[in-house]
Amino acid sequence: MKYIFGASGHAKVVLEVINSVNDELVLGVFDDNKHIESFLGIPFLGKYKNKKSLPPEAKMLVSIGDNKIRKKIVNQLPVDFFTAKHKSCQIATSSTVDIGTVIMSNVVVNPFTEIGKHCIINTSCVIEHDCKIEDFAHISPNATITGNVVVGEGTHIGAGATVIPNIKIGKWCVVGAGSVVIEDIPDFSVVVGNPARIIKKKK
Repeated sequence: MKYIFGASGHAKVVLEVINSVNDELVLGVFDDNKHIESFLGIPFLGKYKNKKSLPPEAKMLVSIGDNKIRKKIVNQLPVDFFTAKHKSCQIATSSTVDIGTVIMSNVVVNPFTEIGKHCIINTSCVIEHDCKIEDFAHISPNATITGNVVVGEGTHIGAGATVIPNIKIGKWCVVGAGSVVIEDIPDFSVVVGNPARIIKKKK
């Protein structure tokens, strides 16, 4: 029994991913927005209150695009989570995808890569061999993560960005769209450009 938390634009894509494999339909959507009555024909269940909101066998996927908010909600939900992979994605048999993560359409994940919990691996991005994508990270559409790269917890790699091999990107960083990362990036950095340069530090 599958449910999602979040009724935003990102949730529309998550539902498409889930529906692409036709194994089990989503039975309901939770969201704190009091003005929503339905979501794409799926029953809207309002605010999640406690364990009694779901049957014991239910599993949840948090369909929130913002990494920080997604982590906060995950840590507040006393439920089991599931993983969603679009039928068109290609994931090497030696690679692993942890619970709560969503793999969008046309994604390629090459051998011996580890993808953590509650990540967003977005449309048509490529993650090459021997990479490690830590929990709550977001790899945006058409980004390319080349071999042996580490992307830290909560980090957002922007659309069309490229990370060259053997790079370590710290936790809770932002790599701007189209940037080219050619050297390691420390925690909480915001980088943009080709080559990418730090423009500020996040708190």
